[in-house]
Amino acid sequence: MKMTPAMAEAQKNMQPGVITEEGFLGDESIPLSDMIARDEAEMADAGLTYDETAEKLEYFLREGQRGLGEPVTVDEKWLIRVVDPRGQLPCPFRDGFFHKITAEITRKSTGEKLVVTDLSAHLLREHRFIEGRGSGFRLEPKALKRVLFD
Repeated sequence: MKMTPAMAEAQKNMQPGVITEEGFLGDESIPLSDMIARDEAEMADAGLTYDETAEKLEYFLREGQRGLGEPVTVDEKWLIRVVDPRGQLPCPFRDGFFHKITAEITRKSTGEKLVVTDLSAHLLREHRFIEGRGSGFRLEPKALKRVLFD
């Protein structure tokens, strides 16, 4: 994948202290285009598509908001707790602002959890970006598969 000027600008915006204190890249320093290409292969290896995965995350974000901060059971398999600390974050690709809504998604049968935000669902769907390794909000493909689909 070729590094475009838009990707280079987004990678600058993803650095710690620009949009968030920790940034989006974790402990990685490789070009954003290389991260995305690697993660596309990991998503494919896990049998996941970006659109289907984003739809599931967005569904859980919506359903979890019904609990008004308390956990709710969704489709009998998941426990979702959504918190809304108010405020918004800009997308590092400069294509919108997203509420700071955070969902903790727990697969009830295993207890395994994922943490996802409105922005991370957008980054996954629109930019094929699941955050760098070591990032607190990275959406690991194998974990996505286990928690959301298995």
